[in-house]
Amino acid sequence: MYYSDDVVEEVRMRNPIVDVVGSYVQLKRSGANYFGLCPFHNERSASFSVSPQKQMYYCFGCHAAGNVITFVMQYENFSFQEALQFLAERAGMTLPEATESRESIEARDRRSVLLKMHKDAAVFYHRYLKSPEGKNGYQYLKARALSDETIVSFGLGFAGPRPDLLYRYLKQQGYTDAQMKDGGLVSFSERGAFDRFWNRVIYPIMDANSHVIAFGGRVLGDGQPKYLNSPETMIFDKSRNLYGLNVARRTREKYFIICEGYMDVIALHQAGFTNAVAALGTSFTPQHGAIIRRYVKEAVLCFDSDGAGKNAALRAIPILREAGLNIRVLSMTPYKDPDEFIRGLGADAFRERIRAAANAFLFEIRMLREQYDLEDPQGRSDFFNETARRIAVTFPDPVERTSYAESVAREFRFDPDTLKSKITKNGEERGLSRSDPERYRPASSRKTNNTESSAVRAEKLVLTLLAEHPERFGEVEKQLKEEDFSSELSAGVAKLLYQQLREEGKANPAAIISRYIDDERSGEVSALFSSEFSAQLSEEALDQAIREAVYTIKDARISEAMAKVTDAAELIRLMEEKKKLKKPEGGQ
Repeated sequence: MYYSDDVVEEVRMRNPIVDVVGSYVQLKRSGANYFGLCPFHNERSASFSVSPQKQMYYCFGCHAAGNVITFVMQYENFSFQEALQFLAERAGMTLPEATESRESIEARDRRSVLLKMHKDAAVFYHRYLKSPEGKNGYQYLKARALSDETIVSFGLGFAGPRPDLLYRYLKQQGYTDAQMKDGGLVSFSERGAFDRFWNRVIYPIMDANSHVIAFGGRVLGDGQPKYLNSPETMIFDKSRNLYGLNVARRTREKYFIICEGYMDVIALHQAGFTNAVAALGTSFTPQHGAIIRRYVKEAVLCFDSDGAGKNAALRAIPILREAGLNIRVLSMTPYKDPDEFIRGLGADAFRERIRAAANAFLFEIRMLREQYDLEDPQGRSDFFNETARRIAVTFPDPVERTSYAESVAREFRFDPDTLKSKITKNGEERGLSRSDPERYRPASSRKTNNTESSAVRAEKLVLTLLAEHPERFGEVEKQLKEEDFSSELSAGVAKLLYQQLREEGKANPAAIISRYIDDERSGEVSALFSSEFSAQLSEEALDQAIREAVYTIKDARISEAMAKVTDAAELIRLMEEKKKLKKPEGGQ
């Protein structure tokens, strides 16, 4: 599906970025820009900047960047088309008929067939459950204390004991073998067609809009595997969907309850906790965290109370924390899972456990404590040192670090001043600066901007400077051509920016970003316009900044060319060109 650049630009211009972002994030004006807490990672000090002049946002912590369209795509987990439609409706616009390629039309039709086929399969399974042949499946669900209303609400079903029942039904509905294989519902071999699910209780998996996109099946008897999910297909990505989200997204609660399995979610919903969701046969992913963060700011982990459940919680916590969620961990002792707990103690007791759920970091430290013998001096010392390290690398804010240090010291009988001192020393030994919150982020999520070459930083500075001071374009263009930029991407962005400045006399970075929305490098494009450059610099300081940046870029270009050249005459020419470069006075 294709919309012209003019349509995309009109939608963007009719949605001022401060207004749109401000409806999601509390912003405060500071100078020419607005600042707030980044919605894409957890932080305590505002590093998320929104520029009304450039119509773009940039986070100096996690480096998320883009224009109003990419913001909606990232925050709402929308496709480009969905974000454009959302913003058009917000602005009271009616989008023109989009131009579709043959590939786009074929993909849309294929998706439509798969969705309809899954809906038909769900109807078949549910009807079979209620038939005399589905008695075993129905009795299993009733034995799990599910009401008929809950069975209907979740569309639960049963796949009978013969391995081709669904195949024959879908064949009657007109679906082809290729379509059934494409949807992961039927497999084929020399011996014939075989339903993926048979002799299993069926749990339809729905997306956020209540479309059936896959199934989960629980075998009756001793068959293996006990639980089986649909394979990933065009309509089903298990890392981007959550069981129960179609209901939980409408909750009035300020948190989601995160469970491990279908029955946990169903039991909690039946008990009135309609904000429960679960992952689909996979560990929690950053995409799951981003989806949850769209709807709530807090997650209560409700994993099984055995060792595997605790380990799953420990894996999920840093992912959810990185998504910007506050996390607590619920204890279900003496029961294993929410289903057993609800049946044993009831909804009121579970609600009380939610209120008493432990802070996630303290839960992590309590689990860590089990690895050490605190009666042994060495064990206690090792636990103390590891605790200090974790506080240092987890919490960038000094107030937060102090608060957690005092809580941990109180619980484990550490001297609070000694622990605080160790946290500070631990951070300094690892090069964690108090003034650099990004350095405290997990190593796996740190950005690599500190490894950028001086030439790349100079290129970003020039692009940012021209976006904010278009009146300086004439002097820059005389000295710096588009081809002087170091990479194909930065040269392409410079070409578009130069064209805007020549034709319109002003820069429009947001429009340039729109040109790269379908490109995986769109974030890099946004970052090119996000140098920390003060608009309050004097004219003299601006002149100096331009001279230094141009010199750095041209010097790097010539040096790179000299390293690759094999022709002696060309090498001499480059050496002469390098000699002509004059390093700005007062430069570094």
